[in-house]
Amino acid sequence: MGDIATWEKVVVAILAVGLVIWLYPGLKQSMAQSKEATKDWKGALIPLGIVVIFVIFLLATI
Repeated sequence: MGDIATWEKVVVAILAVGLVIWLYPGLKQSMAQSKEATKDWKGALIPLGIVVIFVIFLLATI
């Protein structure tokens, strides 16, 4: 596969900017709510750690 054409790069850039503009109101509201919420790092790190261990296990079994 060769490099993508210039017009394809422009279309991808326009789509990326459009996606950011489309998601911005929801992201702004989520950021405001997350500042008000209490931080529960243990609740986030335990599932993340389980996923990391599972991925390492899968890579080790190849």
